[in-house]
Amino acid sequence: MLYIVATPIGNLEDISIRAINVLSNADLILAEDTRVTRVLLERYNINKQLVAYHQHSDEKKIIEIANWLKEGKKIALVSDAGTPGINDPGNYLISQLLGAVPDLKVVPIPGPNAAIAALSICGFSTDRFVYLGFPPHKKGRQTFFKNIGDIKETVVLYESKHRILKALDQLAPLNRPLVVCRELTKQFETTYRGSAEEILMKLKSSEPLGEFVVVVGP
Repeated sequence: MLYIVATPIGNLEDISIRAINVLSNADLILAEDTRVTRVLLERYNINKQLVAYHQHSDEKKIIEIANWLKEGKKIALVSDAGTPGINDPGNYLISQLLGAVPDLKVVPIPGPNAAIAALSICGFSTDRFVYLGFPPHKKGRQTFFKNIGDIKETVVLYESKHRILKALDQLAPLNRPLVVCRELTKQFETTYRGSAEEILMKLKSSEPLGEFVVVVGP
């Protein structure tokens, strides 16, 4: 059985009781970065075998994981933060394991997600929204932001501290209200509301730090 376990996006107290129970009872835990996951496990006194699975893992690792599942092992998959399978290597692993392990049961253990957290406080209509993940770094980036203008619904995307200023500059021509969340659930959590130009001025006053979620209003 494969458990897809959501973990905190910053505040370690956001983990669910069910997630703690699943991690405590798993035979092994697949982690994007074992060092990051070990901090969480130590916080809740969970002593389990950690196996690294990340974007650079090869097909041999997938075969090894598939064999463990065929042996009947209970495996928990976690990412560094949030829900596995959303903007991380977990989705590819799941697709490969479903093809390799007959009748594999994949169980979601829901929990924190940065995009949903930002949407919950944005104040825009969220009856329908479009999730775009991370913009391209270079090729296709201009088209990515231009296409947002054709989307009538609320849009949510992620951006790094290295490119957040550029992203806001590229969103400015759309003339749509924004909510930008920085370091959600962490000590220096900050929410900026306004136009791209207004938020850009606030962020330019000091070096942008942390992880960003950008919500574009309809």
